[in-house]
Amino acid sequence: MAHIVATRPLIEGGLSGLRDTHTVTICDPPSGSARSVDELIALTEGADVLLSILADPVKAELFEARPQLRLVAQYAVGVDNIDLTAAETHDVAVTHTPGVLTDATADFTWALLLAAARHVPAADAYVREGRFERWEPALLLGMELSGKTLGIVGLGRIGAAVARRALGFGMTVVYHNRTRANPTRERQTTAQYVGREELLATSDVVSLHCPHNADSHHLIDADALAAMKPSALLVNTARGPVVDEAALVAALADGEIAGAGLDVFEDEPALHPGLREHDRVVLAPHLGSATTRARMRMAQMCTDSIQAVLEGHDSVPHRLV
Repeated sequence: MAHIVATRPLIEGGLSGLRDTHTVTICDPPSGSARSVDELIALTEGADVLLSILADPVKAELFEARPQLRLVAQYAVGVDNIDLTAAETHDVAVTHTPGVLTDATADFTWALLLAAARHVPAADAYVREGRFERWEPALLLGMELSGKTLGIVGLGRIGAAVARRALGFGMTVVYHNRTRANPTRERQTTAQYVGREELLATSDVVSLHCPHNADSHHLIDADALAAMKPSALLVNTARGPVVDEAALVAALADGEIAGAGLDVFEDEPALHPGLREHDRVVLAPHLGSATTRARMRMAQMCTDSIQAVLEGHDSVPHRLV
């Protein structure tokens, strides 16, 4: 019987398939925003499997301190928090949950986009605060999306799903990748490949769907924001550090862009104080995958990976290392 440690409570029933044959320990949320490496080491004493989330610092020190660890099953698509090289060195398998978040995150991207374009949070507050007395011709005028251009940075699974939804709004779609997408994806999304500078200059909405790495860190910086239309919106459901938040706050204050919708933050969960002050920014607490269906499927994918490793299968679903 193996010992599985989950660093957070998951959706109800998410790990039911493991409890009959293994010991499953569900840890309470940390007292702060995230655990330290030392805290994670303490939690994994005697553990064969660690079920982690993006906030967990799965670093070399953990693998050195816990040589019995066989698997890190990441309850997320991204693995920015995991030292993959150290995992491979210590012969620890690493899995994640790709694909399952596509539709949920694409839907939420559009929720942020529409909320920012039509001032939904400000409108909600206006009514709740009792200020709505009559219809006004110039009250909270927003952007009509039909005929506008949506620029997608990263036409992967989620970016492509966002692009397909744009067709229903009558938008033109352009995109930029480090490498051009395959012709089938371009045809299905009607997305046109353009350079980064052209995307920034011509898009009415810029939506980020790229991974965070050395190349994409602060991809949206002061220069990028200055290159955007003053009427444009920025939406980020990718990774917080892709955007330089200090530069974004300055761009909003100077009117270089019209607004933003953010589900992720540069130093999550910390929030740049300037963002909180802008009523033209829609903020969400990392809800991209927050649907019952998506979160349950993520748990099932982790369960499948864990069972495959513990049962000694040659093929492990969703394995990275």
